[in-house]
Amino acid sequence: MTETSWIAVDWGTSNVRAWGLSADNKQVFSATGARGMGTLGPAEYPAALLELLGDHAEGLGEGTPVIVCGMAGARQGWREAPYLEVPAALADIARTAARPDMADARLAPRILPGLCQRGAAGENVMRGEETQLFGLSALKPGFSGVVCVPGTHSKWVRLAEGRCLGFETAMTGELYEVLRHHSILRHSLPGDLEGPEREQGVSAGMDAGLGAPERLTSLLFRTRAASLLSDRGPDWCGGYLSGLLVGAEVAAYRSWRGTVPVVLIGSERLCRLYAAAIIRDGGESEIVDATEVTLSGLIAAREHGND
Repeated sequence: MTETSWIAVDWGTSNVRAWGLSADNKQVFSATGARGMGTLGPAEYPAALLELLGDHAEGLGEGTPVIVCGMAGARQGWREAPYLEVPAALADIARTAARPDMADARLAPRILPGLCQRGAAGENVMRGEETQLFGLSALKPGFSGVVCVPGTHSKWVRLAEGRCLGFETAMTGELYEVLRHHSILRHSLPGDLEGPEREQGVSAGMDAGLGAPERLTSLLFRTRAASLLSDRGPDWCGGYLSGLLVGAEVAAYRSWRGTVPVVLIGSERLCRLYAAAIIRDGGESEIVDATEVTLSGLIAAREHGND
């Protein structure tokens, strides 16, 4: 039976994932849990980690390395892992990891830092996505281009041969949730938003967002007006709002795109939505599995941390 040599952990706000890996980085086990950063105080992380590992912790040797990325390194997490300032070599995240306390001698955790940006480009931060970028660079050596990580807070990143040159954050996912549940638009978006007219709404919204991103605040109100005047159902309205926000975001970063396809990292459904907007806007994209690049990044961090 293959032995676990070290453990990789992706600690998010809502959930946490762990992988036990052999000395040659083959997967021995995986585990998922719901005890994300949002449910834990700093002193609770060691117990939460042992709970996540469960029986997999049995038989681990003393000082088993645990490489952690994500929100465990936030100010309100297990232990703050100070941001690495860009421009920066992604390999440096492995060399500046924080070492939180762990009473159980079997585990020796290290938490990878996030990235921050200051100066003329504007303040910005990321935590967790930097490990995906590191993983992408490991999977695609020498890659130079633009990466988009869609989500609650989408990241648009400029990469050049293993270096992060700069990045921006778009609060598109969070804005969608706020508008859906806490604005006048909620009256047009009740219940389940799936239905036969959803894709038609996505298409209409995407065209509007790509065509006139500067009019976003005006175009948003069509979500409400279309239901009142044209009897559009929640499925069309939900699709329109989603397509509009994504279209406006993609249009905002039109000038970033070069000749290399934009790499999209995230859930398949969300990445396909962004890919459709990029194609409609005349660009190209490539979807990369988020779990694959996260694990690849943790493996790369483990290897570079041993340099």
